[in-house]
Amino acid sequence: MLTAVGPRLRKIRKERGATLAGLSAATGISVSTLSRLESGGRRPSLELLLPIARAHQVPLDELVGAPPVGDPRVRAKPIVRHGRTMVPLTRQPGGLQAYKVVEPARTAEPDPRTHEGYEWLYVLSGRLRLVLAEHDVVLGPGEAAEFDTRVPHWFGAAGDGPAEYLSLFGPQGERMHVRARPAAKRKQEE
Repeated sequence: MLTAVGPRLRKIRKERGATLAGLSAATGISVSTLSRLESGGRRPSLELLLPIARAHQVPLDELVGAPPVGDPRVRAKPIVRHGRTMVPLTRQPGGLQAYKVVEPARTAEPDPRTHEGYEWLYVLSGRLRLVLAEHDVVLGPGEAAEFDTRVPHWFGAAGDGPAEYLSLFGPQGERMHVRARPAAKRKQEE
């Protein structure tokens, strides 16, 4: 990439009708240094390229031929598990993960589970039932919940329609779920 900088500098200078002497006066860089930069005899540095970019009124990326920035849109494929649709909103593995989740309307009995990590939920539409240890709550649009996922938890759509929500969880949240008995059953067994 650095070998292409010299010819690019010469091309930009000539397109603007500038001479080496004129560019030298505008940048404070000697004519010989500019000439060696354009011919590849001098390695480009930020100290030299920044004043040249300013003089030509071009972004530094244009001088060095940086690759174009990729498309920033996330185009993830939905994941469907047990009727739940999860759309990944982050592309990098590990670290904080974000998903848009659609819980279908269904009549499933809560089956709390645990795993390492910390989760945050934000309901977009519908109603989401969250069973968290001894708590059993229904969240509506605009409501959020956060919890340590080592606490037995379960969530599902409440009511006749689906629930859509955003889910954020920490790096260990991807581990396999382990069954955990609800608090009521533990008390009965004791």
